[in-house]
Amino acid sequence: MQNVLSFAITKEIILVVAGVLVLVGAILGYRSWRLSRITPEERERRRRAALVLTGKMGDATITEMRGDLVFYSYDVRGVEYIASQDLSLLKDYLPTDLSVLIGSVSVRYDPKNPANSIVLAEDWTGLRVHGKLEEVKSQRSKVKTQK
Repeated sequence: MQNVLSFAITKEIILVVAGVLVLVGAILGYRSWRLSRITPEERERRRRAALVLTGKMGDATITEMRGDLVFYSYDVRGVEYIASQDLSLLKDYLPTDLSVLIGSVSVRYDPKNPANSIVLAEDWTGLRVHGKLEEVKSQRSKVKTQK
């Protein structure tokens, strides 16, 4: 009789300990997942950086500017793509007069997914007005050398 009771108690203790371990593991997993999440701004910066490194270049035409959005169209293997890019995080790289941007530009696109494209990034510009980007790059390099 005592053996049966000790077996039942041992089984319950093992189940409780296993439940606590699963709960602690779930809490730790959730916390590490929350800390490792990437912000949308960082995800967009990484997308632009990947396109600068591995994207193919082509010709595009900026058709419209609406606030911080630039709308452009380009052809890849006979297929016309119409895309937009939010330039709100890249305002430092833009000229003060945005009307000079409308017209021909270069575009970088993902060869595996040509709809994924950009006309401006931190380290590259497809805009024909290069002065502002070069000015910002030189200012940043001066600040880095001073540190």
